[in-house]
Amino acid sequence: MRLSTTMDQQASASTSNTKQTSSVHDIAAEKPPFGSRFLTNESAIWSQNAWDHVPPPDDQDEIIAASLLKQRSAPVAEEDKHKYNERPARHWDNFYRMMSSNFFRDRKWLHNEFPELMTATEPDAGPITILEVGCGTGAAMFPLLSSNKNPHLTLRAYDYSKNAIKIFQENPLYTSPPLGTITASVWDLTSPALPPGIHPGTADIVIMVFVFSALHPDEWRQAVRNVHKILKPSGLLLLRDYGRYDMTQLRFKSGRLLDENFYIRGDKTRVFFFSLDELALLFTGARAQARSTAEPPIVTQIIEDESDERGTSPPPTPESKEPVPSPAVDPDDQAPPPPSSEVITPSVESESPTPQQHQIHPTLLSNPPPPLFTANQLGVDRRLLLNRKRQVKMYRVWMQGKFRKLDNNTDPDLGL
Repeated sequence: MRLSTTMDQQASASTSNTKQTSSVHDIAAEKPPFGSRFLTNESAIWSQNAWDHVPPPDDQDEIIAASLLKQRSAPVAEEDKHKYNERPARHWDNFYRMMSSNFFRDRKWLHNEFPELMTATEPDAGPITILEVGCGTGAAMFPLLSSNKNPHLTLRAYDYSKNAIKIFQENPLYTSPPLGTITASVWDLTSPALPPGIHPGTADIVIMVFVFSALHPDEWRQAVRNVHKILKPSGLLLLRDYGRYDMTQLRFKSGRLLDENFYIRGDKTRVFFFSLDELALLFTGARAQARSTAEPPIVTQIIEDESDERGTSPPPTPESKEPVPSPAVDPDDQAPPPPSSEVITPSVESESPTPQQHQIHPTLLSNPPPPLFTANQLGVDRRLLLNRKRQVKMYRVWMQGKFRKLDNNTDPDLGL
């Protein structure tokens, strides 16, 4: 079944007084989405938990340059890199082995950022298959299953950590789903084969939240191939990941840099920080071009009471895991505006880029990927988050995209 065009439209507004639209500013949109919370009065800064699209400090370029210089002066030793890049799933296994199931906070904010998911749960939505790659312990899937009213909804979840899948399968919602069907199993997104039982053109929607950043750049192309194969014609990929020069990137100390913008955490899991151009190249074959060239620089800091992408709030240490928006901290996330049909076209890269000009990873420039998707949405979620108890200001940035599979019968094995 081809997903209805209504899946691209904004979900109906709630009667709740919380924000109901996305905080992502699509690069094709002249203004941020309606409903964004702007800080117009500095004296009111502590009246809310979060503000959208807040400018960074004046010295942010200097902060970035100093941090990168320090990291590049003491990268991971060449002889040690293979230890982190070989069998990375084992490090995630170790992570999940140490955590209990209640460590992971549900990603209830997804219904704001991706209302297409909620549309799929409506009673009359019809047969729809949603597949999540990098499902972890179910922080995205189980809230979706809990709210499901569609008896024909099929949920398929995959992660390359067997311990994550074990926790997932022990959830009562998995063993006794209230409505619809759900399955979960181990699968590596970078594998040359699709998951057992999954045939090309299976899924209407694929979800990848903080997943691509865990891959080595050399693995990106195979991952894109697999997503392309899994999706039905005109199927939709919903992606959210870390942005370039996020404060967690700048906080990494000596001995953590594996490659440009690619790091090893304290628990030996890997993380890459993307630019919009890199995401655009990966999926559409062309760099991103914003409507306005005067895009403000990105600044981010870690937040103490914002939930980790794996669930909870770590203490603010240099190797803290990345937080994601949580209703408990940021109740004003809102649903995305209608997707733009504007085509992404190449942009010009400076010969001597500054930190804010976001260099492209060489693997994407030497052999640009073919255009397998079109971008319905591609933008940045920048937010000032506040710990009002400690009176600490914290800035974050996330990249977000909605990519629709092109109906051009392109063979992803050619050119990728």
